[in-house]
Amino acid sequence: MSLDIRRVLVADGISSECSDRLRQAGLKVTETGKLSVDQLIEMLQGYDALLVRSATQVTGAVFDGCRRLKLVGRAGTGTDNIDTQAATKHGVIVMNTPGGNTVSAAEHTCVLITALSRQLAAACSSLKDGHWKRSAFVGSELYGKTLAVLGLGRIGRQVAHRMSAFGMKVTGYDPIVTAEAARQFGVEKRELDDIWSDADYITVHTPLIPQTKRLISADSLSRCKRGVRVVNVARGGIVDEAALLAALESGQCAGAGLDVFAEEPPTDLRLVRHPAVICTPHLGANTGEAQRRVAVELAEQIVSAVTGGPLEGVVNGAGVTDALSPANKPYVTLGKALGVLLSPGLGTQVDKCQLQIITAGREMAERQACLRAGLLVGLLTGHGGEVNLLSAAPLAAELGVAVSLSEHTAGDPGAGGGTVTARLTTADGADTTAVTGTLRGEQATLLELYEAQFETGVTLQGRMMFFQEDGHPNALVELITALAAADARPMSVLASVSTSGATQILAVRLPQGQPQLQQLDHTKLYLQTDF
Repeated sequence: MSLDIRRVLVADGISSECSDRLRQAGLKVTETGKLSVDQLIEMLQGYDALLVRSATQVTGAVFDGCRRLKLVGRAGTGTDNIDTQAATKHGVIVMNTPGGNTVSAAEHTCVLITALSRQLAAACSSLKDGHWKRSAFVGSELYGKTLAVLGLGRIGRQVAHRMSAFGMKVTGYDPIVTAEAARQFGVEKRELDDIWSDADYITVHTPLIPQTKRLISADSLSRCKRGVRVVNVARGGIVDEAALLAALESGQCAGAGLDVFAEEPPTDLRLVRHPAVICTPHLGANTGEAQRRVAVELAEQIVSAVTGGPLEGVVNGAGVTDALSPANKPYVTLGKALGVLLSPGLGTQVDKCQLQIITAGREMAERQACLRAGLLVGLLTGHGGEVNLLSAAPLAAELGVAVSLSEHTAGDPGAGGGTVTARLTTADGADTTAVTGTLRGEQATLLELYEAQFETGVTLQGRMMFFQEDGHPNALVELITALAAADARPMSVLASVSTSGATQILAVRLPQGQPQLQQLDHTKLYLQTDF
């Protein structure tokens, strides 16, 4: 699905190659330096996308105040300077470039590990001061030592690969990487509790999230062997800096290599000035190659999104990544259309409603996530702020709409590649609305609404009106007469199959214009909408 992005604001000194690529694609680009939150909100009123590095803070206030914004791109890996939860609530895509700085960050980590092993920074400083103290700087070999890598993503794997070449034994921890997968890149996976005791060096490569904050703590350092060395080229806050300083002063920790800090730049310089610490000012991704790579990668991802290509690097698209794929657009469109048809049943009693989604046929079952995302958008539009594929699920949770997915395996799955049925039940269980649809080619088609079945199906396209009739034999004639009197000139009128006891539905496709119909005796308007 293509994103309607025309104007882009580029902040934080991202390489000009990013802006150049975007302009070549026909986008209007403005480059600026770091902005305060207030300045950012004011400037973003005229922009669809914002691109940053790590300096600009994209807070919840930015998303609240910039309703035109559709995308925030981070030229780099970490997105802790972007409030992704607020972005998702407002339907704004957050995109990063996870692979662009991998090599640079991994190399910087390895440099710090090797420098710590030979006290290079202290030895260099001593010699520059005019001292020749060889005996004061006895190092240690890396060969045969154990390196614990916490976080086995792209950077952690590259560090493991490089340090294995020094003859180090590499252990690792990552909750989503299997032991077999870890073995394939030379790492012995362990559980976190088991990793501390034999580590000579510990390096962290995780995002800063609640689960990883102060991952290196007083407790974990106390469980390490005496003389352990710690490296952090990931994010400040993963290492408890007060605990690390105490461990350095006690000798429990023999050294630390730090590129990132909880506060940047740090104002408490005790840790930075400790003689056993080698520190750099957040240089992990600060190479010319990495900066050009992430700039170009981000620009290419945005151009792909704008031109209807694959959406890559989406940080806040968990659960809807497939729905954002162009290949799945027909299933999302079907879901939206069915959600719109259900929406009158939602009324004002939103809290604690239940939405049950049942698919029949393998093709529909494989795309339940896409159908769910589309259904929520169609159902909830008009019940909150911006409702799109990203914001619909959080809005549903906020409104108390419970969603369940199931698969119907018995019997004929129906037309095309199967069918999808959605049932909406109010909180008290007294009112239930149901709709069933399918795809004919790539066209959303209605098969059943309120148990009223359409034998040939209703193509959900253009401007349409749906009426409920009371079963009177003159109901259809009455409606057609009223449409003619209003000069509506319907393109088609389809009636559901007459079934005893079921509400009958009349589906009318119209050209442009909204006819004003007088009160009818045997039909009432259920929904008028544009598909």
